[in-house]
Amino acid sequence: MDLAYLRAHPEHLPTFLTHQRIRETPVSGGSICAASRLTLDDGNSVFAKSWPERSARPLPDGLFAAEAAGLRWLAAAGGAPVPEVLVALPQLLALEWVEPGEADVAAAERFGRELAITHRAGAAGFGADWPGFVGALPQDNELVTDQPWSAWFGQRRLLPYLRMSVDNGALTAAETGLVEQVVDNININGYGGDEPPARIHGDLWPGNLLWGADGRCRLVDPAAHGGHRETDLAQLTLFGGAPYLDRILDAYQEQWPLADGWAGRVPVHQLHLLLVHTALFGAAYRSAVADAARAALRS
Repeated sequence: MDLAYLRAHPEHLPTFLTHQRIRETPVSGGSICAASRLTLDDGNSVFAKSWPERSARPLPDGLFAAEAAGLRWLAAAGGAPVPEVLVALPQLLALEWVEPGEADVAAAERFGRELAITHRAGAAGFGADWPGFVGALPQDNELVTDQPWSAWFGQRRLLPYLRMSVDNGALTAAETGLVEQVVDNININGYGGDEPPARIHGDLWPGNLLWGADGRCRLVDPAAHGGHRETDLAQLTLFGGAPYLDRILDAYQEQWPLADGWAGRVPVHQLHLLLVHTALFGAAYRSAVADAARAALRS
């Protein structure tokens, strides 16, 4: 199997893997999926993701289809690059292999400009045209065109993961009350949500940036949808922050300036992904949720 054959017959990839007709080397693929580098007969490589065989949870129906749809939608913006989707099957996703490299100032600035172009491509509404996931959790992607961002974000990006986090014991009444206050405040002051829907990645913590050897930074593992562009930028600051974050943000602002006061709204936008973490991983992120909620209430 070579790359041309794979493009023409993506449905054959599982058979080749089952019969060990392709060299498969395990690689890092994040905390949810199993990942490997596939070396084809023509020397080209492919990045493949599948559900771990020993996972205690079943493969969520539509997980890889949602990721493929998000990658293609982001690619269509012509801004920040994404790996090409080669195979999108219910049990397997295969992408263009990107040779990893190191972040540097030039790559960071280019990424900032390209991310602004992606965001500015816009969306038909808040949400998307396909069922969504963030990590392995379902994400309500029903396309909304008759609701302001503030109400949509509170109802569809904060409260669902707050409920999951309460149900699994990750958050106590104290943190729950703080997040509920933030949702109430969003409905009152809007937190800068008067912009039209942007085309966002939706899960843009620094681990979902792939710095290539070619000097470009690619978006991977999206939870893509129409949302507020400040959400992506706020997520870039989480968990230590993206490399050369200041240069990314400066270049972004040169391409498409942000509304006044955006830095003070960062904790509001961070809450979505932090609540996803308490829903997925439990109480280890409890204090981060509380800190972000308190900061949001002060903003």
